This record gives sequence, structure tokens and C-alpha cells, in this order.
Amino acid sequence: MTDPKRIFIAAAICVAVVLRGSDGSAQTALSGDPIRISRAQGPITVDGQLNDEGWRNATQVSQWFETNPGDNTEPPVKSVGWLAYDDHYFYAAFDFEDPNPRAIRSPYSDHDHISGNYTDYAGVILDTRNDGHSAVLLLATATGIQYDAITDDDGSGEDSSPDFFWESAARVTDRGWTLEMRVPFSSLRYRNVDPQNWGILLYRNYPRAFRYQFFSARLPRGGNCFICRANTLVGLERLPAGGHVIAAPYATATQTSRPGAGPGSPLVDDPLDPQVGADVKWTPNADNAVDLTVKPDFSQVEADTAQITANERFALSYPEKRPFFLEGVELLSTPMRAVYTRTITSPRWGGRATGKQHGISYTTLVADDAGGGTVIIPGPNGSTFAPQEFASTVFIGRLKRSFRRNFVSLLVTDREGHDGSGYNRVIGPDFQWRPTNDDAVTGQLLYSASRTPNRPDLSPAWNGSDFTSAAAQVQWSHNTRHLDVSSTYKDFGDGFRADTGFIPQVGYREVNGEGGWTLRPKGFFSRIRPNVIVDEQRDRRGELIFRQVLPGVNLDARWNMYLRAQLANDRVRSGAQTFDRTQLLYSAQISPTRRIANVSADGYVGEEVDFANSRLGHGATVNVTVMLNATDHLELAINQNQRWLNVETTTGSGRLFTARVSRVRGTYTFTSRLFARLIGQYVSTDNDPSLYLQPIDARTGVFSGSALLAYKLNWQSVLFIGYGDDRELTLQNELQPASRQIFVKVSYAFQR
Repeated sequence: MTDPKRIFIAAAICVAVVLRGSDGSAQTALSGDPIRISRAQGPITVDGQLNDEGWRNATQVSQWFETNPGDNTEPPVKSVGWLAYDDHYFYAAFDFEDPNPRAIRSPYSDHDHISGNYTDYAGVILDTRNDGHSAVLLLATATGIQYDAITDDDGSGEDSSPDFFWESAARVTDRGWTLEMRVPFSSLRYRNVDPQNWGILLYRNYPRAFRYQFFSARLPRGGNCFICRANTLVGLERLPAGGHVIAAPYATATQTSRPGAGPGSPLVDDPLDPQVGADVKWTPNADNAVDLTVKPDFSQVEADTAQITANERFALSYPEKRPFFLEGVELLSTPMRAVYTRTITSPRWGGRATGKQHGISYTTLVADDAGGGTVIIPGPNGSTFAPQEFASTVFIGRLKRSFRRNFVSLLVTDREGHDGSGYNRVIGPDFQWRPTNDDAVTGQLLYSASRTPNRPDLSPAWNGSDFTSAAAQVQWSHNTRHLDVSSTYKDFGDGFRADTGFIPQVGYREVNGEGGWTLRPKGFFSRIRPNVIVDEQRDRRGELIFRQVLPGVNLDARWNMYLRAQLANDRVRSGAQTFDRTQLLYSAQISPTRRIANVSADGYVGEEVDFANSRLGHGATVNVTVMLNATDHLELAINQNQRWLNVETTTGSGRLFTARVSRVRGTYTFTSRLFARLIGQYVSTDNDPSLYLQPIDARTGVFSGSALLAYKLNWQSVLFIGYGDDRELTLQNELQPASRQIFVKVSYAFQR
């Protein structure tokens, strides 16, 4: 990539040409049989009973296919769906037979907290723009717990962060269970045409000896798309044209207490911190939405589960949970992670427009960020951090044009620091081309221009320098009934930066290849996939960073069991040295009973490089999670993650460190709207300072405890009352109070 500017200009011209091409509205020829929907001929009450007048002559869907573990075979149990609509709502109803209703797995839980391995749930998957690329999942369990998400065939997968306004009710009967759903058209985005054609899949998850999955359309083995297989829903006429407004004001009050004279001293209350703000959503028409927020409440009521950072070379990421960033979230996903909205740490206001015009999907976002937190400083062998002490204005925009099952897009991000504190600007195209039903080629090219703040007093990285660079990535994948093959090439310049994204490594070239062969036997195992991965990274000078040959096998078995074992043969660079490393990597998961909902473990054992001191050692990582449904209302989640490393030096040998994350979460869900939750988490690291080349604390530890009472009328009408208690380990091995917090939040969504 000797001249990134010329490459970028050529690619941008190609994008512009395609954006002026096909209107992208044609449905793929791969879609399933059409389903004709008609208007409800009477009222429908969403209560889980299917005796309403509106269902009397509704469209019935009785043809279902078992797609897992079977290959589009007749399901072992019967499922029937009904579809209808009126001037304001889309309706769906289901009757699910079960030979043993007592075996139905449907514990109470919070919204979106549903596992496919141990929960009976069902619903609809709607491709309302009928482009065969992305869809909304609206699913509910047999006790009425809702799950909604966005799924995308373009490679970003399923994301349950977005939430939607809709209603559901379910009932367990003596012959199975029933489900009713009502979805306001104002919650959906669809083209401004009449009549409408949508893509739709009816779905049922039925976990027993295996995780059985049933759909209303055939999903062939292999292939490179999912949404493109949907049935075509026809008959929707005279749908609402938009004009919907949602205003969700909120108020919070937080009381924080901290040690008045250092660790171990009595806590002193800070002044009460009240906050008020509002989120407003306006849909000028059915295919476009405008979001505005003033003093948004971007707090999280459940802290992220801690990750072990000991001996990690690169920064770790956490999922986005803040509502303002989740409208059209699939448009922020690109092959490179060039957009990571958690880099907008403390926005004071924000605005966003999302939708589709003239066949082009778009999203534009602007926010004023007060700053705080850190910025990733990436490199070829690791990443560091610098303080983000500067306010900035952030802009993100993406245009995406779909044609048949392909797309091209253009991404722009810009972070402009206030008061001359630097900038980072990124622009470039990406694409996906599916030349056959089995092949997909996906790529992205980005060009960045950056100026760092001139504040060396805060960080050596803030030296006021200017630099430009580019990054490219292309991937080919081939999937058939048995064979899957993929290959990826990455090329990141030394000076490439994406400060509004999450790219912790730059200055390298990488070639990766993977191949697998899938067998589907009958009996205890339902899937066997032997595979091999080959991967190599080199820096821009051609020096080796990482090389790996990784043969392994993946297995699916009874009791919803998943097993993976891989033998890694690596060569890894640390500092100026390279080391040969052999490890056994493993992952296992099982959902054996209704009460023991899930047990999983993953990690490695074998040789490992001590990256802090550039030497070879032996160690392991063990991550264990246990999910218990003590009753249908009480869920216990236990996490125990541990990593250790043993090394030898000229003066001796021993345990370099042991790092642990211990977390227990108990949730009692009274109803689908009301729950109470307790969390306790302890993060600690024990080090042997005599084995380190640099000074280090012998022991660190942080305890976090929280309690929450939550009532959710819907995802934007909530009442939270919470308590938090943080403690830090002192040199005397005592956990002393570090802070205490009590908070209340009230918000309510007004809709018109």
C-alpha cells in the first residue's frame, strides 16, 4: 500500500458510481414461499388467548422446518402461527404443542436475558425494508419475557442492544404454550411505498435433548446468508406514513460518599447530584428517524463484567448499552471496527438521523463530548493509553447502498478537539460482494489524518504531531453443506488512527486462513467439525509478530453440549525476542436441566509468553460460568475467571502472577416488569515482585457490590433505585471503603 491516497480516491469513485446505480429494492430469488397477510376482521386483545375475533380469518402458517439439528426436516412437535394487521399494529399469534408441558423451560428474567440453549421462546423476524440484508428479531418466552435484536447478513451478526416498543403475552397450557404479539408500525422502519412487501421468518426455539430450531422457511446448509431466505410477506396496504414522536424525559439523583482523608478514613458525602434531561425521537416518515438528546443519562445500572487484563498486550472492549447510540446500530458496523461509540465518554448533547432515501441507507450522528477516560494508542506489538482530558465534537456518518445481496458503503468519522486539542478524521469505503450462493467477499479501505494534542505533560503521546496513514482489510469466505473455507488479509499503516473506533493494533500486515469440514451424525453427537487455522502477522519492516498453526475440532452433542479443542503451535514476538509457544485451547458448554441452565468453561493451558518481561513461561487461563435457575423466578449467575503464569529466571523460579475475577449475580424477577438484583464482584492480582524486571505491587484488589430494584413499563419508562459499594485492598490486606453511592432514576416515554 505505497500510495494510500490514490487507492482511496479510486475506491471512493467506485462507491459513488455504485451509489447511483441499482435502487436495491429487489428481493433476492433465494427467499422462501410467499405469505399473504390480511387485515384483522375484529379486535385483538394481547393476553395469550387465541379466541379473539381478529384471529378468526387470519393468515395461518402451519408449514415449519426443523433446521437444527435436522436439515429442513419435519419438526418433532407441531407449531402453528397466525398473522394479521390493522391501521396501527402488526399482529402475530402462535400455538405451540408440547408432549410434556412440564418440560417447558421458561424462567423469569430481565428483558433480553434469554439463552437459546435452555429457554423455550418464539416470535417473528422481520425484514421490513425487504432488502434481504438485515432484520428485526421480536421474540418472547413462554412466560412473556421479551427479546429484541437486530441481525445482519453483512457480517455483523446479531445485536440485542437495541430495544423496541411492542407488546406480548404468553400462556402455558395443558398441551403446550401460546403467544400473542402486537408491534406498533411506529417501532418499525419500512419503505414509503404501497403496497408493502416484507421479508418474514416465523421462529420457535425448542431446547430438549438438543437445541431444536424451527423456521417457516427452509434454511439450506452452508450458503452465505440468513435473512435472504425469509418468506415474502405480501398484502400490507395503507400503512402509517410516519409523524410519530416519542419524548422520554428523565430525572436522576445520586448521592456519593468518599473517604474524607484517604483510604481507611470515614466516608464524607459529596453534594447531592441531581440531573434532568430528555431523549426525543421523531419519525418524519416510516423509513426515517431523528433522535435528539439533551444532557443524556448514559449511566449503566449494571456494571460491565470485569475482564482479566494481566499479561494482555492489547486493549479490551465492552459492549455499548446506551439507547441513544442504538437506532440503526447495524449501520455503524463495518469490517474494521472503525466506530466504537463508547469512545464518546461524556456527551452533553447529541443528534442523529437514520433512515433510507432513494435506495441509500444512512446514519449521521453528532455529539458534544465533555471528555474523560482514555484514548487507545495502538502499535504493532501492543497498545497503551493516554488520558482524554479534552472536550471534543464527534461526527459519524455512513451511507450504504444495497443491490441484490451485495452492498457498498462510505464511512466518515471526525473527532475535533476543542481549543486546538487535536483531531482525528477517518474516511473510506467498504463493500460486500456475493458472486455465488456459497461465496462472499467483504472488504474495507480507510484513510486517516490525525493531529495529537500538544500536552506532553499529560502523556508522551500528546506531542502535537501530525500524521496520516491508511488501513485495508479484505476477506473471502466459501460455505457449502460440508466445507467452509475463509481467508483474510489485513494491512494497517503505522500512523493509522481511529479514535472514534476500536482498533488497538496498527503497523502490521496479516494473512489468515481457516478451513473446516462439517459432519452431522445421528446419535449422541449432532455435529462434528474438524478444522485448521493458519495465521501470520508481520510489522511494516517484515519482522515477525505472530505465527500460528491451529488444528482443532468442534462438537455439538446431547444436553445442548458444545465442545471445542485446539492445539496451538505459535511463534510470538515480545520486545526484541521471538518465542515458540504450544498451548491447548478449550471451550465447553452444557445445559443439562431446567435448574442447571448452563455450565461453561474456556481457556488455555501450556506455554505462555511473559510480555511484560519478554520471557517464556508456563501457565493457564480458566473462565467458568454457571447459571442456575433455583426457581422459575430466582436466577444465580456465578463467574470465576483465573489466569496464572510461572516463569524461570537466573535467580529462581516461581509464580509470576495470579489474576482472578470472581462475580456472583442474583436476580429475583417478580414479574416480566419488576425485578431485584444483587451483584458482588472481586478483582484481584497477586504478583511476585522479585520475578519482575520493573517495580510492581505485590497485591491489588477491588471489590464492587451493588443492589438494584427495577420496574420497567417499557425500555424507556423505568424506575431504578440502586446502591453501590466499592472497596480497595490496602497494603495491610484490608478492604477499605473507596466509595458508596445511592441513586434513583425515573423516566417515562410519552408517545404521539
